[in-house]
Amino acid sequence: MPTAPNVTIIPAKVQTAENRNKYHQLRVAAYCRVSTEQEEQQNSYQVQIAYYTDLINRKKEWTLAGIFADEGISGTQTKKRTEFNQFMIALYGSFAQAESESISKNVSWGKEKAFREGKVQFQYKYLLGYKKGADGKPEIVPEEAETVRLIYNLFLDGYSMTNIKRVLESKNILTSTGKKVWNESLICSILKNEKYVGDALLQKTFTSDCITHKVVKNNGERPMYLITNHHDPIVDRDTYNRVQQELARRSSKRKISDKTTTEQGKYSSKYALTELLICGHCGTPYRRTTWAARGNKQIVWRCISRLEHGKKYCPDSPTIKEEQLHKAIIRAINNYYSCRNDIVRILKANIGSVLECQGQEEILAAEKRLKEIDQARTDLVSLIASGGCDEDKLDSEFAKLYSEEQGLSKRLKMLKSQNKTSAETQSKLDKIMDMIEHEKFELETFDNVLIRKLIECVKVLSKTEILVIFKGGYEVRTEIEQ
Repeated sequence: MPTAPNVTIIPAKVQTAENRNKYHQLRVAAYCRVSTEQEEQQNSYQVQIAYYTDLINRKKEWTLAGIFADEGISGTQTKKRTEFNQFMIALYGSFAQAESESISKNVSWGKEKAFREGKVQFQYKYLLGYKKGADGKPEIVPEEAETVRLIYNLFLDGYSMTNIKRVLESKNILTSTGKKVWNESLICSILKNEKYVGDALLQKTFTSDCITHKVVKNNGERPMYLITNHHDPIVDRDTYNRVQQELARRSSKRKISDKTTTEQGKYSSKYALTELLICGHCGTPYRRTTWAARGNKQIVWRCISRLEHGKKYCPDSPTIKEEQLHKAIIRAINNYYSCRNDIVRILKANIGSVLECQGQEEILAAEKRLKEIDQARTDLVSLIASGGCDEDKLDSEFAKLYSEEQGLSKRLKMLKSQNKTSAETQSKLDKIMDMIEHEKFELETFDNVLIRKLIECVKVLSKTEILVIFKGGYEVRTEIEQ
């Protein structure tokens, strides 16, 4: 029997007229008519209009939809009663609209029922990396999957959407629809798409109007349904989560210069230090700038606060030449790797404390109890066969044993899955530690991609010293050679 999909319901959050209790007024119209054009009839005609207008407006549960009136027209036929005909057309239109709304609600209800049951429909034409398999489930397309992984890796290496687009086009890689030209929004949608980690988020969009069939993004107006581990992933969950974190970091960057017109900052993919280098005195980021003196140009890094306001807010921050700064950071990285024995020792200690005997005791206890349940069931069957007990009286005992067995089996399966993941993690970390222990590493040139991977931030302490903080918290102080 296939297991039921794991569906998590994300309830609607945005309160709209559609999903909150709202007081609705009844739309009311009036039709007035007089059959002759005599003066007394004309007076009656005006009185009718005034009366019904006032009547409808005084009712708080009504709202005026319109006053339709024909004057001096016979009531025996509708041919010349233009206002009457207009009111009738409006009624027929309302009936048709009501029917469309009813059908739309039924369709929406059917879709939401399918969502709750975990039924997923893939738009394979627009989904790079997957095709419909023989069993009807998503099947990975190896060549396209490599493109997806390349996009994820480039993004984590610090590439901007524009730079990723250039790389893909330079390699003549096609989009899911076979086009040679990529765009930034497509790349961004691939990075955000949960299907690449094996999940499926349903009802991201919905039809807001059954007449125009306008489809809009679901910003919380309707519930959404998340199905985890629905199909084989192309990227692992750790990579996917790190990409989502980096997307959030880049989009939440605030301005660091008073000269910008908006509060939104801009991510820079060209120079890694634009993201990492900060002033040790005031905490403001540094900016790369060009100094020109006596016809000579020189690239330097300066505190933005000092650059824009002089010594008013940051009187002590130094200006650092780029070449000297790069050499100091390279030296710090090489120093970091020269201490790899300490790093290995720390890694082993952490791995041991996290993975040692993880879940083993509970696994053994569950397996033991399952054996006991099996034996108890055998004993009950033997008791019935010997005629020592009424079969009907033991039904409840069998039910209890079966219920406990089902719960334990499910728990045991999950524990073993977690244990397998731990073993795979252990294997990966063993390879990393082996590389650190035996591979000689020495960086010779400044590499923006590697800098982003290794370093959390660089603090300028003085004109002659910086503090390099590596990812994981390890810190190295190094001198800036003058």
